[in-house]
Amino acid sequence: MTPPFLVRTTPHYERLARRLLREHPDFSPIQQRAVAILGTDPLNRTRAHHIKKLEGVARDDGQWRLSLARWRFRYDVAGREVLLKRCGLRREDTYRKR
Repeated sequence: MTPPFLVRTTPHYERLARRLLREHPDFSPIQQRAVAILGTDPLNRTRAHHIKKLEGVARDDGQWRLSLARWRFRYDVAGREVLLKRCGLRREDTYRKR
């Protein structure tokens, strides 16, 4: 089995997460689940998660995205460390037909 990854957050992520925790009570368990997934398989080698490497995104801008229901987490991977950069909700009108 692969050794676990260390999951850390940036100050920007912390600010976003605090606001989401205030406005959305269902964010806390989703955030815990995201940290658990990223601690074990941030590169999605098992293909068990909705993780995508984003094209055209610079290394320090969150090259990877984890989707959990309507929540999105952007992060970078360096060695055995995962650095969470952003978290947020998918816009409500993203997939709505006009």
